[in-house]
Amino acid sequence: MKKLGFGMMRLPINGDDYSNINKEESKKMIDKYMQEGFCYFDTAYFYHKGSSEPTFGELVALRYPRDSFVVTTKMPIFNLNTIEEYETTFNDQLKKCNVEYFDNYFLHCITADNIDKVEQLNGFDFLVKKKQEGKIKTIGFSFHATAKLLDEILTRHPEVELVQLQINYLDWESEAIQSRLCYEVARKHNKKIAIMEPVKGGALVNIPQKAIDLLKGYNPEASVASWAIRYAASLEGVIIVLSGMSNMEQVEDNISYMKDFKPLNEEELKLIEQVVEIINESAIISCTNCKYCIEGCPKNIAIPDYFALYNKSCQFGMMNNIVGSFKKLSEEKGKPSDCIGCKQCERKCPQHLPIVEYLKLVEGAFEK
Repeated sequence: MKKLGFGMMRLPINGDDYSNINKEESKKMIDKYMQEGFCYFDTAYFYHKGSSEPTFGELVALRYPRDSFVVTTKMPIFNLNTIEEYETTFNDQLKKCNVEYFDNYFLHCITADNIDKVEQLNGFDFLVKKKQEGKIKTIGFSFHATAKLLDEILTRHPEVELVQLQINYLDWESEAIQSRLCYEVARKHNKKIAIMEPVKGGALVNIPQKAIDLLKGYNPEASVASWAIRYAASLEGVIIVLSGMSNMEQVEDNISYMKDFKPLNEEELKLIEQVVEIINESAIISCTNCKYCIEGCPKNIAIPDYFALYNKSCQFGMMNNIVGSFKKLSEEKGKPSDCIGCKQCERKCPQHLPIVEYLKLVEGAFEK
């Protein structure tokens, strides 16, 4: 299996409605991906506000033979309170995805805040049961916490076969994300590894110009994104690297260097180290635009959009179009200064960002 996975979290949409997926464009992207010999799709219950799984079912499962694709989806553990809900949700996902079994099935986004609840509801036993029934081929979980907790979970649950980790070159030595440490734990337990956020939600495309010039100076033809995805795919034990593709240009670019994948060489790895230094010296907010933070915000603040505008202002200055976009957004949604500091967004953030503090940065840059 080729190492590029199609992440169905950031599909093209119609207008500004995140749940209104542009199916015609998505179909073209999926067809191109499949035609080039790729086959791995990653979706989840909540992606695109519930529209991702049905879109997969319609555009992939109903249009391609079952043995021609691999599909991964996930149990929304943070939304369930009984084991009966696990059963109902799982059966609903099978129907929405139009499949009789899942190739890979995960407990979604395990953290220090929800692992006890998962254990109390016997979430891992549920996966084993479904595997025994032939409805799951490979069981695992996606993870957003410390290496210490990962080690504890894998020690308690040797039945886990696949772990999905956030790994990218910027988070490799991050104290909050612990990419390297989590990777090493998974390798110690001899688990297969799937990688999410290799481009950190696009943050490793929108890097400082100095870093872009460094990469382009070495290989003018290689996209900035290609460095991030190749970095993740070069790690031993990694079976798939997910890319949340949003347009045909991204699909074609990813295919161009992943169809006949070549790992990064020593010289390229040294360049990546320099890029990390440049990024860390900048004021860029490392938001991946996953949108977990905005659900239930009492002031309806479009947090990822404000962070994206702030990052652009750091890169390009207060250009008229950036200021105009901020004004339009603040008229339609809550302003950064409207934040009441409840921090429910921070509890949901897989990046462990100090969102309230960062909103004050945005407020200072744009509102004052």
